[in-house]
Amino acid sequence: VTKKQPDQIEQPSRDGAYIHGLTLEGCRWDEKAGVLEDSKPKELFGQLPCILIRAVTADKAELKDAYRTPVYKTERRFREEVFTAQLKSKHGEIKWILAGVCMFLDVVN
Repeated sequence: VTKKQPDQIEQPSRDGAYIHGLTLEGCRWDEKAGVLEDSKPKELFGQLPCILIRAVTADKAELKDAYRTPVYKTERRFREEVFTAQLKSKHGEIKWILAGVCMFLDVVN
């Protein structure tokens, strides 16, 4: 996850693609610390800044201090997982699994 907004990206990445507009459920993204944090009260969804997506083989993925976050097309989740993103976290993976943390490409209002 970068600290940039879409208008701050000046050129394409050499080794991946920048995407934006993803929504977190079950937690929020702390932009200052660059890690997952608990949601604020009465806040169901949280926006992420731009993310640099790179395809890597499973044995080369950075899993230390990261939660493997499922990314779904919509809130329905059922059989719609697109990919898994590694998001940095100070807490163990079990905390985020129990909280039902995931990301959506599209949230229907």
